[in-house]
Amino acid sequence: MPEILARPVDETAAARLAAEGLAPRIARLFAARGGASAAELSTRFEGLLPPAGLARVDEAARLLADAIGAGKRILVVADYDADGATACAVALRALRAFGAKADFIVPDRFKFGYGLTPEIVRLAAERKPDLLVTVDNGIASVEGVAEAKRLGIEVLVTDHHLPGSELPEAACIVNPNQAGCGFASKNLAGVGVVFYTMSALRAELRRRGAVAGGGPNLAALLDLVALGTVADVVKLDANNRILVAQGLARIRAGEACEGVKALFTVAGREARRASAYDLGFVAGPRLNAAGRMEDMSIGIECLLTDDPRVALELAGKLDRLNRDRQEVEAGMQETALALLADFDPGEAWSIAVHRPDWHAGVVGILASRLKDLFHRPVFAFANDADGHLKGSGRSIPGLHLRDALDLVAKREPGVISRFGGHAAAAGASIPENRLADFQRAFEAVARELLSPADLERRLETDGELPPDEIAFDLAAELKRHVWGQGFPEPRFSTRLRVIDQRIVGEKHTKLTLGAGNRRITAIRFGDVGPFPAEIDAVYRLDLNEWNGNTTLQLVVEHWK
Repeated sequence: MPEILARPVDETAAARLAAEGLAPRIARLFAARGGASAAELSTRFEGLLPPAGLARVDEAARLLADAIGAGKRILVVADYDADGATACAVALRALRAFGAKADFIVPDRFKFGYGLTPEIVRLAAERKPDLLVTVDNGIASVEGVAEAKRLGIEVLVTDHHLPGSELPEAACIVNPNQAGCGFASKNLAGVGVVFYTMSALRAELRRRGAVAGGGPNLAALLDLVALGTVADVVKLDANNRILVAQGLARIRAGEACEGVKALFTVAGREARRASAYDLGFVAGPRLNAAGRMEDMSIGIECLLTDDPRVALELAGKLDRLNRDRQEVEAGMQETALALLADFDPGEAWSIAVHRPDWHAGVVGILASRLKDLFHRPVFAFANDADGHLKGSGRSIPGLHLRDALDLVAKREPGVISRFGGHAAAAGASIPENRLADFQRAFEAVARELLSPADLERRLETDGELPPDEIAFDLAAELKRHVWGQGFPEPRFSTRLRVIDQRIVGEKHTKLTLGAGNRRITAIRFGDVGPFPAEIDAVYRLDLNEWNGNTTLQLVVEHWK
């Protein structure tokens, strides 16, 4: 049973925000998330940080402008997740609009693995490019960039992953997390880095008088930027919230690209009501399914086509691949739980599991499910074709996963062949005969970096909500804002009476709850009860649209 904690509120900040005009409840919610000024809640496009603050982005713009002016062939090297796919689509749509000769290549994760490897460079070289542009990868591709230089191909790296001890010798690197970059938002997704690079390129082409009428409107690409940003689960700081809010506004207005529209259509969602939830849990997984199950080229082509019929056909294939992924994942989870039947959370501070028949494209989702279930950092491994185990990891607050892998690699040379990632998610490749060594070393590092308190599951809420504030108006106001990673959607805790309950859809419960003298509709997903006469509920406010009517509904996420 998780411990339920109220998020601390900076009362001084809350008072200042209220004085700036925010409603008292909104002021408290924003202050609890580190907000210091009401201006930080603005999602106007004009509030975006300027590209000039991103180190070497002007150099990248000159490199690209020179290539376009000389008629050179540009090949975008994509990644096989939703961030990489959207980044590739943004780069190609912009480059082609600027008149570039541009195409893309994306590694097959089952043959080549992640990033700009020497093998991918040699495969790309068959297309005779003059310039390779990496998106959402490349910061760790020391050997791949060296191979490109040997073959006489220039490389521009655009990435957001954390750099290692050695940087590739690329012609230019744009990455907000590289040393010496003072860009105020270190949380850009790969697609965000590309969007900024293309913005700098447009400015450079304008200076050269190389585009008519000021060039294409890059704001038209913000639906793709929003999708990749949310799907990659980067922190939604103020700058990322602007990118996502602007992208959602375009989707709701019917101005998304045909591929994004089609992803909503095949999922049975209305684009005019698009939310960050739809990007992260509806469109994102369908796009990711291509890279996990088959070939991300399908997803990228879906985002590049302007033909509605082709987009719908490709989106339908992505939807089918996602259903296949769900079936594979369910079987893997069942097997993993059998392997962990004797797992004692009191004895182990980490989990590392492997089965030779697991699907390499789905181990990341499995690791995430196990992390949520056991509240431990988890690595799940599948067999790779080259005699290695290919793993994906997910972590809990308190353990920076990439830093943990770095420690393992330094203390146990040879245990990890390759690794990379972020605080919450990372990937690693290990020799097939070193799993036990990895498990031991990973456990030792977890015990060093985590505290016993980190291992206790906690559920943060925004405290108790008085009955008169459990209202439609507050739910509608909350809907106006973008919530997500690092800027969590408000959740409240209240003791409520259970007036009525009935099972819907075989596995959910529709509830009528009492708060004071009010009756409120609620739903609890994945739980058929029965519920007692009173519950302490953790819930979020939602709006339920049915038969043309919109009403308040609570979504109960935890109860006791």
